[in-house]
Amino acid sequence: MDKADKIRFKEEFKKELDRFADKLEKYVSTDTGDWTVKGFIDVYKNVYTISSDTKIVSKILEIHIFPQIFQFAESIGYKIILAEKQNWYPDLTFVHKINDEVKFAVDIKTTFRRNDKTAGFTLGSHGGYFKERDKDKNIQFPYNQYMGHFCLGIIYTRIDFDDFSETKIFHVNELQEEDETPNPKVGKREVTTVENLKSITSVIKDFDFFAAEKWKIASDKQGSGNTANIGSIVDIDDLKSGNGVFSQLGEAWFDEYWINYGHATMIKDGKITKITTLKDFLEFKGRQDLLDKIVTKTYKRK
Repeated sequence: MDKADKIRFKEEFKKELDRFADKLEKYVSTDTGDWTVKGFIDVYKNVYTISSDTKIVSKILEIHIFPQIFQFAESIGYKIILAEKQNWYPDLTFVHKINDEVKFAVDIKTTFRRNDKTAGFTLGSHGGYFKERDKDKNIQFPYNQYMGHFCLGIIYTRIDFDDFSETKIFHVNELQEEDETPNPKVGKREVTTVENLKSITSVIKDFDFFAAEKWKIASDKQGSGNTANIGSIVDIDDLKSGNGVFSQLGEAWFDEYWINYGHATMIKDGKITKITTLKDFLEFKGRQDLLDKIVTKTYKRK
């Protein structure tokens, strides 16, 4: 397959993924912007609310949109291969049904707004499979077999409650049949009776969905934690428009920077220093002429 064909497949896939992302907000939220998921239900039709813990919310959001993702893949002529193990990359591999050389990696990334302007993700490892691109350790297919690496981003607002140490239980009248005897008791726990599901406050609301190539929303900083993860930019408008640190430099610079992150060294102020900024890396490469292409964003936290 020549370069022109690869570009065409990639552009078409991105266009369809953008359209899909635009439709997801209506699928997961009410007219008022609340999450349509209220909790879990038992055989007695008691509804248990969920915590706003990010790991729990992220997993339930993924389950919520999975049927739509599979329908989307089918509609554009792709099949989906799920990551075989929990820590493998990517979450979803899209493989063209006619030409299986056409593969795209899609990670589902969810996070909450830190304020009305900022949010952030980790974008996957910059070690292992990212460096050894012809190997299949911890990755569904070798990195270099994918024509593109995309994120399906989900940003939401958390509802602040005084106490989330224990989930609440609701008995919902509208779920009861006319001849059904309600049994709202759950051991010794208190059960609150409400008229309808909409009376239960959702733990998250106000969704933003977007699709972006990973390199276009990357920063030159590691993500949170001790693992070797690439961090994203944090300005929400820039995330949605793909206006990351490397967006004017190109994917090749993103790859080279993160492959060498923390390993390449330079002399700075008379000392040997590990290179951990894009500015230093371009100077190290003798490309000061590209410094004005580094996209920067200044914002104030509220």
